[in-house]
Amino acid sequence: MRHQRLLDLLTRLRAEQPPRAVSVEELGADLGVSTATIRRDLHRLEADGRVVRVHGGALLADPGQGHLEDADRRHPFAEVARVDLADKQAVAREAAGLISDGDTVLLDIGTTTQIVARELVGRPVTVVTASLAVVDVLRDDERVELIVLGGMVRRAYHSLTGVLTEDNLRQLRADVAVIGASGVRADGAVVDTTLVEVPVKRGLLTAARRSILVADQHKFPGTGTLRICLVGDLDIMVTNVGADPQTLALAVAAGVEVRSV
Repeated sequence: MRHQRLLDLLTRLRAEQPPRAVSVEELGADLGVSTATIRRDLHRLEADGRVVRVHGGALLADPGQGHLEDADRRHPFAEVARVDLADKQAVAREAAGLISDGDTVLLDIGTTTQIVARELVGRPVTVVTASLAVVDVLRDDERVELIVLGGMVRRAYHSLTGVLTEDNLRQLRADVAVIGASGVRADGAVVDTTLVEVPVKRGLLTAARRSILVADQHKFPGTGTLRICLVGDLDIMVTNVGADPQTLALAVAAGVEVRSV
């Protein structure tokens, strides 16, 4: 019964334009249960292919995808891209402004880094990426030198992953890496939800002279249990004014340049 009430709420939110993710706190308050219970419910529903976890909460899975064994294949990239769009755009514009003409840029997968790519259209930079969404943005731009990392295609995530991607990254040295994450914890851990993406993100950080995390305010603390790095491992963090001030203060104390837009 509780699972059905949860699905009913997500169905109503799916009808909004743009669709909105609902947080575990909102779900817990609506259903009168703890956030721990909601997280367990979402884990079960995600395994059944009924919902998709995103930073801060969940979305209803795309009914047109059918029942598949691998929940990753149902990840609705286009829907997630519309969630918190204005915040993502502000972060992406700021991050793109930190990239200089002539730079070699490693662009992570994700909806925010796709917007960063749009901000780089027409600029004389080299972009290296495992994001098919970034490739879609830049492939016809003759001013951008575009290098695509090899790997296994994760179609629903619009990305390339695996040992080939990681091996290719080990051959590279870049000026700057722009990475995303699904959460930034109060203890300074930068985390993600997807096991196969984390080694690629770590490889991006290792291959670049300078690193920029793009994380809108809703990713404080966001979701995710797999640690990419600590905030102190970053050079710059770009977020929104509403991000958790204590986490930002922790980053500043660790020597990170924090930009809130």
